[in-house]
Amino acid sequence: MGKTAKIKKLKKRLRKLKARLVAAETHTHAVAPLAPPFFPDLPVIGGARFSAAKAGVKYADRLDVMLAELQPGTTIAGVFTKSSTRSAPVLDCQAKLGSNPDAGAAMLVNAGNSNAFTGGAGEKSVQAITRQVADALSIPENRVYTASTGVIGEPLPHDRITASLDDLKDGLSPEGLEQAADAIRTTDTFAKGAKAEVKIGDRMVQIAGIAKGSGMIAPDMATMLVFIFTDATIAQDDLQAILSDLTGTSFNSITVDSDTSTSDSLLLAATGASGVAVARDNEPFRTALHGVMLDLAHQVVRDGEGATKFVEIRVTGAQSDTDARTHAMAIANSPLVKTAIAGEDPNWGRIVMAIGKSGAYAERDKLSIRFGDILVAENGWVSPDYREEDGAQYMLRDELTISVDLGVGDGASTVWTCDLTHGYIQINADYRS
Repeated sequence: MGKTAKIKKLKKRLRKLKARLVAAETHTHAVAPLAPPFFPDLPVIGGARFSAAKAGVKYADRLDVMLAELQPGTTIAGVFTKSSTRSAPVLDCQAKLGSNPDAGAAMLVNAGNSNAFTGGAGEKSVQAITRQVADALSIPENRVYTASTGVIGEPLPHDRITASLDDLKDGLSPEGLEQAADAIRTTDTFAKGAKAEVKIGDRMVQIAGIAKGSGMIAPDMATMLVFIFTDATIAQDDLQAILSDLTGTSFNSITVDSDTSTSDSLLLAATGASGVAVARDNEPFRTALHGVMLDLAHQVVRDGEGATKFVEIRVTGAQSDTDARTHAMAIANSPLVKTAIAGEDPNWGRIVMAIGKSGAYAERDKLSIRFGDILVAENGWVSPDYREEDGAQYMLRDELTISVDLGVGDGASTVWTCDLTHGYIQINADYRS
C-alpha cells in the first residue's frame, strides 16, 4: 500500500473514531458542539409569568413541566403539525384559537410523553389538565393550551402533572422563562431561547421565545414545540396572519432528519402590556419577530441529534421559489449528502444526485455548485479551476454553505440542516430504553 493510500486510510479511521466519540458524548447528554455559548438574558414580558416543576412524567429528578400564565386581553396565534396522526394536545389547541380574548390564558407543557396515538385516553388527559389549570388560575377552560413532547403511543400520566399544579402556581414569576425552556427538553442537549427589542413609534416592544427540538425535525407547519411572547397589542387575526407569513422562511425551512412530528406546535402570545398597538403590516415588528423565530429554528438544527455541522443550503436560479425549495430540501434531507458532510468528504456528486431526484425542474448543463466561495461545478461538469483539496479543506469547518444555481429562472430558497452521524443512530436506537 502506498504512502498516500495509508494516509487516506488513517484519516478515514480518525473520522470514524471522531464520530463514535460524538455519539458517546451525545448519548450521555453532553452539550452539542454547535450550541451557543450561553442562554440569552431574556427580557421580562409584561402580562406573562412562568414556572417549571419536576412532575416525573418520564424523567427522574429533572424539570419536565412548565406553566405560563397570561393576563386578560392576551391574543394567541398558532401553527401546528399537518401530520395525519397529530396528538390530542395539538387538536385541542387548534380548536381553541381565537376564543375568549378578554379572559386570561395559560399554557401548560410537559416533556417525556407526547400524548400522541393514545386515542380517547389522550383526549381525557387533555381535558383533565385543562380543567384543573383553569380552576387553579380562574380562567376559562378554552383559554388553556397544552402541548406534550416525548414518546408516542404511551398513555400520559396526567395525574403526575396535575399533582404539580400547586407548585407551578406558587412558582409563577415574570423571570421564569429560562426554567420553562429547560423543562420542555427531551433529547435536547441545551435549552433554547431568543429575544428582540423593537421600537414602534417612540416606544419599545419586547419579544422573547423558547423552543425545544433536536430530532424528528422536518416541519410541515412550524416546528417542534415553540412558545413566543410579546408585550405588544395585536388583534388575533393580525397576529395569526403575521405568524403564518413568517413561518415559511423560519421554522418551515429547517430539517434534521426529514421526519415530521405528531406534536409540532408553535404558539405566539401578545399580552398587550406595553400598550403599543401593532398592525399586521408593521415591518419593524415583523422583522424583529422573524429574527427570534429564525434564531430558535437555527438553534434546533445546531442541536440536531448527533450533529457536528451546521449547513446552509442556498438554491437560486430555479423556475420558481417552490422549485427552489424542493431542490433545497432534497439536498438537505439526502442521507448521502448528510453523511458525506459528516465525513468531511467534498462529494459534490451527491448534490448533483439530490437535484436530479427532487422532481423539480433542472437542466444538467446549466447548473453550478459552490462550497462557500469555491466554484465546484458548472455547465454540467466539474469546474476546471476546482481543486479537490480546496473542497476537502472547506469541509473541515463547523459551519458550511452549499450553493446551487439552476440557471433556469429567478426562483430562490434557503434552508438549514445538519450532518448525519453515528450519534443520531445511537440516540434514536436507544430512545425508549
